[in-house]
Amino acid sequence: QVRLVESGGGLVQPGGSLRLSCAASGFTFSIHAMSWYRQAPGKERELVASITKAGDSTNYADSVNGRFTISRDDAKNTVYLQMNSLKSEDTAVYYCSVVKSNLRSWGQGTQVTVSS
Repeated sequence: QVRLVESGGGLVQPGGSLRLSCAASGFTFSIHAMSWYRQAPGKERELVASITKAGDSTNYADSVNGRFTISRDDAKNTVYLQMNSLKSEDTAVYYCSVVKSNLRSWGQGTQVTVSS
């Protein structure tokens, strides 16, 4: 059974940084691409960043490109999202996600609030 557990969210001032983590279990982590999504109040869930199973290619939403970095540690079955230069519009619940056997699974999410 796929399990994804996000952590690292919180309240941060504009311009600050946070590092999100997603601990994965229940599947072979090293052979799956991983993604981070976010959903702000009243908005649809959107893709923020993704990383290939080999970790050799990443993709970012235009709104976060250059500020966020996705990475993975296969030894720890963990994917990270380093978020720098945070803006108020980054406020959202952030979700880790994986597609396994054509089914997308989600974590419970972690709240990120950017406010002074």
